[in-house]
Amino acid sequence: MDVVDVDPAEADRLVAAGAVMVDVREDDEWEAGHAPVAVHVPVGQVVDRMDELPTDRTIVCMCRMGGRSGSVAVHLAGAGYDVRNIAGGMQAWAAVGLPVVDASGAPGRVI
Repeated sequence: MDVVDVDPAEADRLVAAGAVMVDVREDDEWEAGHAPVAVHVPVGQVVDRMDELPTDRTIVCMCRMGGRSGSVAVHLAGAGYDVRNIAGGMQAWAAVGLPVVDASGAPGRVI
């Protein structure tokens, strides 16, 4: 199943239009820095938590560089979700100046 990769600006636009961003990184990565609009569902929990994801909205998947989220996106697409993957992940998101916050809401960093 093919999944469309989007750049961070397009991902931000999709979320502003109602898409849900799902960050699939591990807890320590999330706590250090994530997009404030993201929902955290670690890659190892995606299958068990799929019922938490809306089926009536686009899902935009995010990880550190785009690999793990790409695999998750393919899985979700196979389950019938409308899904995109953020090319370059959090590294690309932060590189273009989009917001990154830590677990407390303070400015975060990508690890």
